[in-house]
Amino acid sequence: MSSSSQRQAQPAWKILLGLLSLVMAALIWFSGLVSSLSRPSVAPSLNLQQQEITVLAEPAVPPSLVPLLLGNGDPRMALRQSLEGTSSDQRSPRQTQLLELLSVRSVAVPADADALLKLLDCEAQGASQAECSNPAVARTALVRLALSALLPLLTALAGTLLLVIQGWRRWRGRAETLPELRGPMLTLLDMALLVAGGFVVVSAVAVPLVVLPLVGTLTASLASPRREAVGVVINYGLMALPSLLILRRQLASCPDQERPSEGWLQWRIKPLASAVIAALSGWLRITPVVMLTGWVLVKVVGDPGGSNPLLELVLGSRDPLALALLAFTAVVLAPLFEEIIFRGALLPVLARRFGPLAGVLWSGLLFGMAHISIGELAPLTVLGVGLGLVRMSTGRLLPSVLMHGTWNAVTFLNLLLL
Repeated sequence: MSSSSQRQAQPAWKILLGLLSLVMAALIWFSGLVSSLSRPSVAPSLNLQQQEITVLAEPAVPPSLVPLLLGNGDPRMALRQSLEGTSSDQRSPRQTQLLELLSVRSVAVPADADALLKLLDCEAQGASQAECSNPAVARTALVRLALSALLPLLTALAGTLLLVIQGWRRWRGRAETLPELRGPMLTLLDMALLVAGGFVVVSAVAVPLVVLPLVGTLTASLASPRREAVGVVINYGLMALPSLLILRRQLASCPDQERPSEGWLQWRIKPLASAVIAALSGWLRITPVVMLTGWVLVKVVGDPGGSNPLLELVLGSRDPLALALLAFTAVVLAPLFEEIIFRGALLPVLARRFGPLAGVLWSGLLFGMAHISIGELAPLTVLGVGLGLVRMSTGRLLPSVLMHGTWNAVTFLNLLLL
């Protein structure tokens, strides 16, 4: 009997465990997606912070860039309207002070207040904008505003150009031949046990039930936000461990005579330069598609909410160590773990069973669902498809990991700028 035939003869207990894992994972994902609707969206916070930076930067904006960076309206009026649109019980004390000052009401502003409060307090006392503005603060705000506004725009333009070039090459019959997609000789049942059983049931449910109390005890002496940041790193590392151990055991059971020389996951670290180029190219090409998906989603259904809680942590943190830990989780740990599971193991199995295109689409959808955020489901599914296409086009896992890390790093940088 061949090795492939042996792997198809699965014991009944394994089949039953796989089915049970699928059912439990479906229930967990469904309930998680529904409950994510009650989670707040970071979009209003991002909008408010960008409007605050706009007010600070206004005196330093060159006249030629006013339409692009400030628009046609009054930045102060836009900020006031946004604050008025926020219910009083959701406004922070600082936001209440901002609203009072924008309404030209007297407010006691402490000496150690931030630059925007001092600026608006000065203006509320009758001084002109020129007299109240701090040139150094305005220039710094201008840099932050320009980067947060222009970086996504330039990235989208560059990505669109690459997509047009790629489409032209395909139309002219110059598309590159895809390399052979090689991966672990695993079955759909193995993937059910890995993704549904390990990634969802064990990692996302069982591990937190055991780990969260322990992490809470270990980090109790730390002040916020370091306590939350350390907790994120520990939780994520321990949540990844069961799936990686399951995958390691599955790979060890694969027949050695069928193991590729580059390994089952096809890392192929060298040449490193081509992996970096492929990652950056893939990131640029998928960016305009993800942005378009998000824009259409907002236009059709509005802001569905359910943002990743990690985004709120980044937005609310000013502690360098906490931000470094959150960045390490987002830029290193998450891409490494998720790409091993979704593009290293799952995609080759799905592509071998259903075909390359279906494999990429299914792995992208499962990747989006795994984040359990209804508001980010569509954009993350598109991102997952883009990561799968890079894996397919290069025949290597490393470019997908680097592309995923680049995406998260740029997102993290945009949050820091705001």
